[in-house]
Amino acid sequence: MEKDWWSKCSDKKLRDIDLFSEEYKSFLSKCKTERECIKYFSKILTGENFYNLEKLIKDHKQLKSGDKVFVVNMNKALVAFVIGKEPLENGMNILCAHIDSPRLDLKSNPIYEQDGFCLFDTHYYGGIKHYQWTALPLALHGLICKKDGTKIDYVLGEDEKDPVFGVSDLLPHLSKKSNDLMSLFDKGNSIEGEVLNLIIGSRPIERSVKKNILKLLKEKNIEEHDFYSAEIEAVPAGKARDFGLDGSMIMGYGHDDRSCAFACVKAIIDAKNLNKTSVVILVDKEETGSPGATGMKSRFFENMVAEVMNLMGEYKELTFKRALNRSEVISCDVTAGFDPNWPDPSNKSTEAFLGGGIAFSKYNGSHGKNDSNDANPEFIAKLRNILDENKVFYQFTEMGKVDKGGGGTISNILAEYGMEVIDAGLPVLSMHAPWEVISKLDLYENYRFYKFFIEK
Repeated sequence: MEKDWWSKCSDKKLRDIDLFSEEYKSFLSKCKTERECIKYFSKILTGENFYNLEKLIKDHKQLKSGDKVFVVNMNKALVAFVIGKEPLENGMNILCAHIDSPRLDLKSNPIYEQDGFCLFDTHYYGGIKHYQWTALPLALHGLICKKDGTKIDYVLGEDEKDPVFGVSDLLPHLSKKSNDLMSLFDKGNSIEGEVLNLIIGSRPIERSVKKNILKLLKEKNIEEHDFYSAEIEAVPAGKARDFGLDGSMIMGYGHDDRSCAFACVKAIIDAKNLNKTSVVILVDKEETGSPGATGMKSRFFENMVAEVMNLMGEYKELTFKRALNRSEVISCDVTAGFDPNWPDPSNKSTEAFLGGGIAFSKYNGSHGKNDSNDANPEFIAKLRNILDENKVFYQFTEMGKVDKGGGGTISNILAEYGMEVIDAGLPVLSMHAPWEVISKLDLYENYRFYKFFIEK
């Protein structure tokens, strides 16, 4: 595999990589929840003359080639379409990514007092190593909905003047037992999930720290029972930053999978002269198996395809099924990058490397390819032609050694429609940790391939 792609970049391309990375860092620093991502992308798409599909449906407007529309699902998922020259019956070119990331969620009744502290009770979301979420500054992002219909967007911990929150850790002098367990089982989860609770105060009024916290919340028009109808996420506090002396990488929260989501949206905005209708799907809940109304397993995407076909005067049940069946999909998701500090679980000859370009996974899953999509060679050959014609830097990968690695994406869900599907995204170091690392070059090559895919 070619690894030194940086030396093959022209001065212009290096400038393009830097400009793209700066815009991405700004996005990643602002958008740490699904709702924040959807709000950001909706604003960008609207500014690029994408029209609200729900309004067009309500007004019985017709769609034609060249039209651009998008629709939001419960403020946590989104589908965008650019109508191509060919009828939808011929299929679509689809880019699909998820915008949720591992984190700590506040429970519905989170506030409690114990031993001189007030804390928020949490439930972790997605696959995490528990110990990584201790002893670091966390911010609160989310939404509180009051009974009278008032909605309070809540962000605290990102401004330098804000307080931050955190989960305390046990000092090494008193943690021999947990250290021995971690060494024995190498699971990284000797800290129980029930312990991952945020310390939010220690100053009492009338001998009660909780009473003081409730008083401070009430000043913000938040009552204790308002947390019943709230969605508050504890995420790493701080901005995405350049990583490494050479500035070749980016450290940030949520590269998995907002790096791919950002590249998808930029690609559909910049793509030109589309023959087939192109689609970007951004979904929630991938980290917990894609369930629910905003996950990939919901019917929202196919319902919106039916609505678009109806506005084009093309909707029939058989035509609709053909449109889905004949589509081609890039499941845009990150993969493991080879880590020189932790080489044992990896096979160097089949692992993705940071700086090696966009990484393709013919299959994923684990233990005999269970629950995986296995892309067809005919489809891969077509993609190789697009990659080579446009001089995109790329690599093919698997996630770790056989019987040691594996992971899932939404590719197998999309494949159930009979679509051609393959996973393609960025290699990541420290995946699912509070701070992950990617290569700027890989980020840009991701965007370039996604754009060429929907154009070609």
